Amino acid sequence: MSEETIRLGRERRYLVLLGIICLALIGGALYMQIVLGEAPCPLCILQRYALLLIALFAFIGAAMRTRRSITVFEVLVVICAIAGAGVAGHHVYTQFYPAVSCGIDVLQPIVDDLPLAKIFPLGFQVDGFCSTPYPPILGLSLAQWALLAFVLVVILVPLLTSRNRKALR
Repeated sequence: MSEETIRLGRERRYLVLLGIICLALIGGALYMQIVLGEAPCPLCILQRYALLLIALFAFIGAAMRTRRSITVFEVLVVICAIAGAGVAGHHVYTQFYPAVSCGIDVLQPIVDDLPLAKIFPLGFQVDGFCSTPYPPILGLSLAQWALLAFVLVVILVPLLTSRNRKALR
């Protein structure tokens, strides 16, 4: 087995782990919604979409065989994470300044018309307000945890990829 195959195998494992973590985060959000009664707002749902797309692109990237194709999906993962960080950042801002609403009346029909809201309404339909304060988890709100997760993906995916690829040279 060549050194490049071994190194790309490591990247594939990172991508699979990232996909599993993103699905676990969505599962945690569903637990908080169903069991704890924390209703998701439009920004919460958009963050779920970002996590789902990151997981999807990570799993597809892990199935690729060439360095170039893996790189394409890693770039898509980072783009989705940047979008998720933007939404989560706005959510954190909204929670700090509750007078600034997420615009449930404006965003709700848009988010509720997205395909997954029709297929899996429990997980992807809006049911709450962005400014609703829920108890923090280890001192941070769920929006702050989501922002942290997205920022980590934006930083770690390129970092781990570049470190892995430098070892191939």
